[in-house]
Amino acid sequence: MSMSHLYGRTGDGNDDGVEIENFEVTDWDLANEFNPDRRRHRQTKEEATYGIWAEHDSDDERPSFGGKRAKDYTAPVNFVSAGLRKTAAEERQQRGSDDSETEGDGLPPPPREAAPKKLQTGGNFKSSQKTFAGGIRPGQDLGHWEKHTRGIGQKLLQKMGYVPGKGLGKNAQGIVNPIEAKVRKGKGAVGAYGNERTQQSLQDFPVVDSEEEEEKEFQRELGQWRREPGAGKKKPKYSYKTVEELKARGKLAGRSMTTPAGELPQVKVIDMTGREQKVYYSYSQISKKHSVPEEVPMSVSTRDQKPSGFALPELEHNLQLLIDLTEQDILQSARRLQHERDMVVTLSHESTALQQRMAEEQEALRRLEAVMELVERFEAAESAGGESEGGPPLTLQECARIFETLQNDFYQEYKALGLGDLAVAVVHPLLREKLRGWDPLKDSTQKLEEVGQWRAILESGQSHHSNPDSSQMDPYHRLLWEVWVPVMRTTVSQWQPRNVGPMVDCVESWAPLLPLWILDHLLEQLIFPRLQREVENWNPLTDTVPIHSWLHPWLPLLQGRLEPLYPPIRSKLAHALQRWHPSDGSARLILQPWKEVFTPGAWEAFMVKNIVPKLALCLGELVVNPHQQHMDPFHWVMDWEGMLSMSSLVGLLDKNFFPKWLQVLCSWLSNSPNYEEITKWYLGWKSMFSDMVLAQPLVKEKFNEALDIMNRAVSSGIGGYLQPGARENIAYLTHTERRKDFQYEALHERREAESVAQRAIGAAGVPTNFKDLIQAKAEENNIVFMPLVAKRHEGKQLYTFGRIVIYIDRGVVFVQGEKTWVPTSLQSLIDMAK
Repeated sequence: MSMSHLYGRTGDGNDDGVEIENFEVTDWDLANEFNPDRRRHRQTKEEATYGIWAEHDSDDERPSFGGKRAKDYTAPVNFVSAGLRKTAAEERQQRGSDDSETEGDGLPPPPREAAPKKLQTGGNFKSSQKTFAGGIRPGQDLGHWEKHTRGIGQKLLQKMGYVPGKGLGKNAQGIVNPIEAKVRKGKGAVGAYGNERTQQSLQDFPVVDSEEEEEKEFQRELGQWRREPGAGKKKPKYSYKTVEELKARGKLAGRSMTTPAGELPQVKVIDMTGREQKVYYSYSQISKKHSVPEEVPMSVSTRDQKPSGFALPELEHNLQLLIDLTEQDILQSARRLQHERDMVVTLSHESTALQQRMAEEQEALRRLEAVMELVERFEAAESAGGESEGGPPLTLQECARIFETLQNDFYQEYKALGLGDLAVAVVHPLLREKLRGWDPLKDSTQKLEEVGQWRAILESGQSHHSNPDSSQMDPYHRLLWEVWVPVMRTTVSQWQPRNVGPMVDCVESWAPLLPLWILDHLLEQLIFPRLQREVENWNPLTDTVPIHSWLHPWLPLLQGRLEPLYPPIRSKLAHALQRWHPSDGSARLILQPWKEVFTPGAWEAFMVKNIVPKLALCLGELVVNPHQQHMDPFHWVMDWEGMLSMSSLVGLLDKNFFPKWLQVLCSWLSNSPNYEEITKWYLGWKSMFSDMVLAQPLVKEKFNEALDIMNRAVSSGIGGYLQPGARENIAYLTHTERRKDFQYEALHERREAESVAQRAIGAAGVPTNFKDLIQAKAEENNIVFMPLVAKRHEGKQLYTFGRIVIYIDRGVVFVQGEKTWVPTSLQSLIDMAK
């Protein structure tokens, strides 16, 4: 049996802590001989792990399989002994002595000789002990045993900055003394006998433990019924709150509440989220549960003080409930009052808005009454006009003034109520009566002013194209359609198309006042059918009045609408030219006005089919005789030079004139000619052609061919006798003609270059359309004119002219007004942009 647990330390001071083995049989040995729980030798951690192979401090000693090693007393201590277990009698004696023992630390520890039955190192540790196991004194003998070793631990600590007597750590925050052991009073569980902390732990870790606080709270609640000796009766302190303070506190607590105070019901709320159940009587009390308290928290010393007054917790709880309920009533009343005040402000704003709206409605009612008065004047005049003895009805001027008043003073009511439709019932009868005896062909401008004034009054300014069946027709358009158009329809039905002047003047004078769709209706449905019937009845062989005299004046108004009339006219003219001879100059007079009317292709086809064959026959009948020449057929053909195309005329001369002319020249040169007469004959025929014809390459070629024939005749001496100087004369003539051709070509080229330059300047300076004209005017006045991207109105591109938005339709500029698009002149547009 190992006796290592009996090691101790003698009391001699010269041993310096050398352990000895005591073989004395003590009372503890006798009492615990048969105790199965007696203390036995326990293996170390290394011995339990490695067994006999555990490492030892001595390197010279080899491990063996038998026997026990002697303990190395120079090795460091691996554990701290808690003392020897006492007998039952000693424990009862010790428990009795502990009840009367104080907790002070002033008594010194008993000497080792006072307990002969215990080992010198044994005994139970008490809270008053100042030594540790092995006799180590706190702060003095720690690490004292290292003198028997190499001292490697102390050296390593000193290298790391450790100072003996201070704690470990960078800031020396570690403990200085080893951990003390404290024996409990009994065998209860941890914490059963109160706080077990030692004085050392309180010194090293001065943090207040929660269990200690609970213990103090428990002791304070336990002693609240006791009256401390020497404590006198203290007057309790009361704190009072005014209603304003309570309201201010309620405002802070109720900031997160969005529901009005009157809508918070008083209900019973049980809160079981804490350590104990709590009962609230409104939701506002719950909202104040986690609110930040206004009072300064009590200090620790104040909390630790015991209540001096006579405390009744149940009564205080009930009183506090009553106070809380009263506070809630006051807060709810204050919130309800604030809610009512807010409602008063809201209702006052609504009242102001309603009063303003009422004033607007009254103003609108007043305006409507004024409108009704003006409208009732129409009714009164109409009823007066229907009675035989009534007053005079309204005139057109009075009606115009009433409508102008409605438009100027009551424009919104005029548009909203559609008062322009009153013109149908009021103005139409009066204007129809005015136009009853009017003949447009005699005096086309007689009623122009009376009808024109209603355009500014009734027309809405919209440029839309309406039709007779439209239910949304403009009042002014309806006025013209129902009053003016019937008069014109009757006039056109009685009109003779050959009497063209009065009707053209009438349409031109009324065109600015007419909407586009009414003007189109007048021209297409009334006038054009009359012209078409007259063309069908026209006969160019019998009629003495040329057709162009009564049809061409309609070209500016009808323009392309006359295209259907041209084929029958050409057909009638072609039929009339079947028996025509070029000697009759009337055909040229009849056809000449139609050259600019017909298309170039149609005109060329007509001339090639009906005129060129007649002229070819005429040239075929021409006889070239130098001695007696008849020039009439040649003049008849050349009179059509301006009517025929140049290619047709040159082809006609090439086939029917130049072959005969060159043949006569050759035969003349072969019979002893007089070259002076030949020269005059050549120059005479050349003078019969215009410069434009002579400039044609084919004509030049024929005349140059004649010169070559004459030069060959002179140089070869054909014909026998040759006149003196004839060769020089012919050479001079040839040189002169060639020089004229060269000069003419140079002049022609210069004129063409000048004309091209002028056309380029004209194209750059003269606008080709109305948009280019506006662009030129904008550049002259430094105004920005550009299209708006992706902006259109009724399919027309919108432009910005300075700060004005416009669009162009059929050569008319429309400016965006307040409510509609208004046509304007170019000068007015420039003035508005400036």
